[in-house]
Amino acid sequence: MATAIDGEKRAPTRKEIQLVIAASSLGTVFEWYDFFIYGTLAKLIGQAFFPASNETLQTLLTWAGFAVGFGFRPLGAVLFGFLGDKLGRKYTFLVTIALMGVATAAVGCVPPAAQIGLAAPAIILLLRICQGLALGGEYGGAAIYVAEHSPPGRSGYFTSFIQAGVVGGFILSLIVVLATKAILPAAVWADWGWRIPFVFSLVLLSISLWMRLKLSESPVFKAMKASGETARNPFTESFTYPGNLKRLFVALFGIAAGLTVIWYTAMFSVLSFLYTMRVDETAAQIIVGIAALLGLGFFILFGRLSDRFGRKGPIVLGYAATLVLLFPAFWLIGGAANPGLADAARHAPVVVSGPHCKYDPFAAKQADECGRLLDYFSKKGVAYKKGHTPVTLVMIGGEAVADTTPAGLDTALTEAGYNLDKVVPSPGNIALIMIGLLVLSALSGATYGPVAALLSELFPPRIRYSSMSIPYHIGTGYFGGFLPFISQYIVARTGNPYSGLWYTFAVVVMALLVTLWGLSEDRPGTAHVE
Repeated sequence: MATAIDGEKRAPTRKEIQLVIAASSLGTVFEWYDFFIYGTLAKLIGQAFFPASNETLQTLLTWAGFAVGFGFRPLGAVLFGFLGDKLGRKYTFLVTIALMGVATAAVGCVPPAAQIGLAAPAIILLLRICQGLALGGEYGGAAIYVAEHSPPGRSGYFTSFIQAGVVGGFILSLIVVLATKAILPAAVWADWGWRIPFVFSLVLLSISLWMRLKLSESPVFKAMKASGETARNPFTESFTYPGNLKRLFVALFGIAAGLTVIWYTAMFSVLSFLYTMRVDETAAQIIVGIAALLGLGFFILFGRLSDRFGRKGPIVLGYAATLVLLFPAFWLIGGAANPGLADAARHAPVVVSGPHCKYDPFAAKQADECGRLLDYFSKKGVAYKKGHTPVTLVMIGGEAVADTTPAGLDTALTEAGYNLDKVVPSPGNIALIMIGLLVLSALSGATYGPVAALLSELFPPRIRYSSMSIPYHIGTGYFGGFLPFISQYIVARTGNPYSGLWYTFAVVVMALLVTLWGLSEDRPGTAHVE
């Protein structure tokens, strides 16, 4: 079979390439469904497995559990990358998807902390580690498998379906959650029904295994094995192969880190942001899910364009556009999500001041009265500013609040025009939110769509699985996996619902500079590091 990245000449048949793309992409959809279902159900997971007297602390602990899975992805990349370069692409990503499916289903079976105490969060973290290990081997295997089957000039287009499959996993997680919620009574859903989407992963696992077992090994790997050119130690060679250290650096800090924070901001940060703006949870999930579905086409589009114009151009333009459009897109979404809350924050700003006005999101109980007040406003999703005064004061719209008990603050906020009830945006405002979300999807598609082909082209075949997977999963695992935790922490400390975006902004600046400096391309399909 021909491969766009290795110069062989026989093109795969239409039926062969369709099976390769379908099996690899659907497997990616199912695998990321398993991973994202945790993020979709983060609030219920926190209540069941990470109980805490401080709601903000519970949220941070839950997102820390989410980040643990990402933290172990690089180790999975090392382990399964080694196996993929030594034993083959096909059987390695069969193992990864089996591990992911079983671990995800097990999450749905763990008793809550109320029954087994600290064993519950410990087991959840162990299962998240298993998920992280599996995902560390899955993406690289699927992307390389498709790239090594692609005919010349088509790898960007064909591998873009892998990229779209990642988004598809997020969409599928929302669909399954919403369908289960619609079928079950609210009390049953809150009690145990939320576990069903986790167990449902066994169905997805069986479908994916059935499809992948039909696949043959990658032609590139078979040729290397037949000629005895496979690497003895792919992990070691990834760091000793001539010029590969710079390739790894660019792939990590220029490609993986940047594209990941953009995509996670477009999906998870938006969902969390809508919750903060007190949008009804089901409405928020439907809006984000529909926008993600509509935005799938951007990944295919930019993958295809990269075959014609090169990989570097769309990624660099996507990074630059993100720096310009990130905050305006969120301002548009925030203003449309809850206009009453946004208007109240402008016309009646909240200022909390005191002699030592500090807020610790990790504390079960704040150290002083000022910290307690900041905790209250943070939980309510109300933006605030901090000041310094001899005594603790709360000012709403320039007026001091005498009664600073929770009930008194509720009354004061309501009188100042703050609507603290959950809201469903009007059709017109939903349209504005969708515009903002599609802008973010386009930015994500430009930076994410071409990347599987780019990374496959960047590294030599004998160490491709390891060399591609290691920087990709370090970048996505740490820069991306910790994004919800870091951005939530920044928001909690500042009181500004938009302040968490500065993390995304800073990482994209770094990625843009590294990509401009280190990535070269003589013609489409020839990405390299000089």
